[in-house]
Amino acid sequence: MTRFRPLIILLVAIWGVEAVNVILGHGLAIWGILPRNTSGLIGIPLAPFIHGSVVHAVSNTVPLIVLGGLTLMAGRDRFWEATILIILLSGALVWVFARGAYHVGASGLIFGYFGILLARAIFERGILSFAIAVIVVVLYGGLIWGVLPSQRHISFEAHLFGLIAGIVVAWLERRFRRTGRK
Repeated sequence: MTRFRPLIILLVAIWGVEAVNVILGHGLAIWGILPRNTSGLIGIPLAPFIHGSVVHAVSNTVPLIVLGGLTLMAGRDRFWEATILIILLSGALVWVFARGAYHVGASGLIFGYFGILLARAIFERGILSFAIAVIVVVLYGGLIWGVLPSQRHISFEAHLFGLIAGIVVAWLERRFRRTGRK
């Protein structure tokens, strides 16, 4: 269980916030990302922990466990670095480019994990990273359609920018490891 402690901590934080959010009638959504609004900047680090409903939190939990768990296989430090960078980069991109509405939920992080796991296979070219990428495609290959606008209440922007952030983080990992800075 200690191996999965980082993922457990992340899930406890998400569900702890969701419990408070339920009590507050889901009023925490105002702490999400509100693009191009200075008050919405606080949402960049907070949005992945805030959900619009219990159903929204539940729907993010299983892919977060699976993709987060696979991301964690690279090690605890790499997991936390990837998680923090994906949250900050995807959140910043949502703040700059997304439509003017509150953006909340862990789906940007989920798409970031999806992106990093696929990109690691390309950049690392190792058997393990390739095997993980195959598992990811088999289990969650359909996720890619989530980067397209489909429903007004779903932030396809968070999905798209999460995916981009994951790919960028994998590229940065490769670059810094190659130059010996890591």
